[in-house]
Amino acid sequence: MSVRNRWLMISVGLGILLNPLNSSMVAVAIPRLQNVFQLDYTGVSWIIFSFYIASSIAQPVMGKASDLFGRRKIFLTGLVVSFIAGLFAPFSPNFGCLIVFRIVQAIGTSMMVAVGMAIVRIHITEKQATALSVLSIFLSGAAAIGPFIGGVIIHWWDWPAIFFVNIPFVVASFLLSWKHIPKDEPSTTVTRGMSLRKWFDLIDASGILLFTVGLIAVLLGLLSAKSSGHISLIHVITLLTGLVLLGVFVRHELTAASPFIPLRTFAKYPAMTWVNVEFMLVNVLFYSLFFGIPSYLQMVRHVSEFQTGILMLTLGLCSLITAPIAGRWIDRSGPRPALLVSGVLMTLGSVWLVTLNQTSPVISVCVALAAFGISNGLNNVGLQAALFQSSPKEIIGVASGLFNTSRYLGTILSSLLIGIIMGGKFSFEGFQVLGVILTVIALSLVFMSRKHRESGQLQKSANSGAKK
Repeated sequence: MSVRNRWLMISVGLGILLNPLNSSMVAVAIPRLQNVFQLDYTGVSWIIFSFYIASSIAQPVMGKASDLFGRRKIFLTGLVVSFIAGLFAPFSPNFGCLIVFRIVQAIGTSMMVAVGMAIVRIHITEKQATALSVLSIFLSGAAAIGPFIGGVIIHWWDWPAIFFVNIPFVVASFLLSWKHIPKDEPSTTVTRGMSLRKWFDLIDASGILLFTVGLIAVLLGLLSAKSSGHISLIHVITLLTGLVLLGVFVRHELTAASPFIPLRTFAKYPAMTWVNVEFMLVNVLFYSLFFGIPSYLQMVRHVSEFQTGILMLTLGLCSLITAPIAGRWIDRSGPRPALLVSGVLMTLGSVWLVTLNQTSPVISVCVALAAFGISNGLNNVGLQAALFQSSPKEIIGVASGLFNTSRYLGTILSSLLIGIIMGGKFSFEGFQVLGVILTVIALSLVFMSRKHRESGQLQKSANSGAKK
């Protein structure tokens, strides 16, 4: 790889790591934020919900925007937006303002993730697979060490510092990107003359609005009822409104010319659909642990933020170490054996959480963290490979976008699951209930992996027979 390409990789990598870094650092900050703003656990969960909802919407939208306005422009704009959020969020006078800046931060960092891979694919023509794997290390590495960084920062400087830490990354990425990311090709005549209505149709503004309002209404209805301890008429109306809006969204997406989430693609390629379902469930499991363990350690076992960050490092290191090994194994044997092993490990890790009691050594949570870390390394590579196997080449771009949407839906559902189980206060009893639910989900993933492995072998045999 040439020197120019290396600097391009560093420029993009320093930008795209901000999204997973900010989504993971907050896991350790939740107890502190709950105390500072005097919120119950359900209320403080919106610091998680807001980021993932905004990211799930912003990434595909900004991907489309980059085709119209240029990838370099969107990337640099994302850095500016992230700088503003990182600078002003620590001075939020209340939790509502903090949520607003958190949404702004999600949009800014999503602008870079949405176009970072495309920039590398377009401008690095040699050893593209190596280049993309390096970007994956930036993404997975930032997510892996986020809780550790968050724990150290909060221990020494308190929660505002987890926003200030973005600023040096943003400045470095902006200066390097301005110099090393090539300028975009001029937009086409059609793009320059595009009306506002056509632009709204292209990004499916109606679908985005229905999805956003419907999802938020469902979350508000469920979490508000859980937080208040009873179900009122307003809770039921809010929940039903959200469900109706999501139903309208599904109908709209089936008829839209340029849908926000192309649902017909799922129906046309069922194997790809199952990969996305698996990926969503994997992320429900992983992020339930990712956000649940730090709160368990700090609220139930009274472990400091610094020690929590150290313990959570087990999860990240196991994931990082496993990923390259998984790549070589999957190249030889295909994705399904690795996914089956991953499902078994997640089951064992979930069962281990259920066996913990209030006198168990704190260090014992590292057993579950190691099991989930290894499984996460296997899943990140295995499910991506399974997606490529199940998706026709002509729609691989759409398939990758849907894959990321499944990730964010999984994280949103994990936060919802924890919020419903815990309600106002994170408790040991709730943590055990969470472990039981995660065990059931993990067992279902094992079953799905075995079933799809058998169907994959049958499909392979059928294809071989057809060629003969």
